[in-house]
Amino acid sequence: MIERRKLLLLAPAGLLAAGLVGAAGWMTLHRGDVTVPIGGPFRLRAADGREVTDADFRGRWMLIYFGYTRCPDACPTALQDMANALDALGADAKAKVAVLFITIDPERDTPAVMQDYVTAFNAPITGLSGTPEQIAAVAKEYRVYYAKHPKDGGEYDMDHSSIIYVMDPRGRFAANFTHETPPDAMALKLRSLINGTAIG
Repeated sequence: MIERRKLLLLAPAGLLAAGLVGAAGWMTLHRGDVTVPIGGPFRLRAADGREVTDADFRGRWMLIYFGYTRCPDACPTALQDMANALDALGADAKAKVAVLFITIDPERDTPAVMQDYVTAFNAPITGLSGTPEQIAAVAKEYRVYYAKHPKDGGEYDMDHSSIIYVMDPRGRFAANFTHETPPDAMALKLRSLINGTAIG
């Protein structure tokens, strides 16, 4: 039986091994002869109840992370690292980046709960929730793995992949990080992308 913490990183490792490839600002997953694009449209809810779509962020770079507010380790680490990376970018570059935290636990993570959670990171992070169907749809677009991990007493944790997706101003994949990527490395890559001098 795979322990939950080990399973947390199993999906992204499997994706990379299967052929997670970025080319010309777009990422695809190669499964045999089939090429599957990563990313796509979404329609979710913000804390104030307004509908938010991917089109609302056109013209800005996006850092997108899927997780949940009761996550004990990967999620708070990823969000804090993204916040630190934004600070390292400086005001001008920071204004060109939107950070989205999309829950994979919509039963407990209402839009209000998401807002309370992201506020603690003192960074411009947008927390998004939605119906289980909406979450399933956007997770499918990004090839995100998630599943309930039952606990005693009817409670549960969530197993999930841990990838930070970097989407360009046109909504196409440009790079990816994990919650273990150092903030300075994130900032260096983001700055190169923003300036049009992307490094490998």
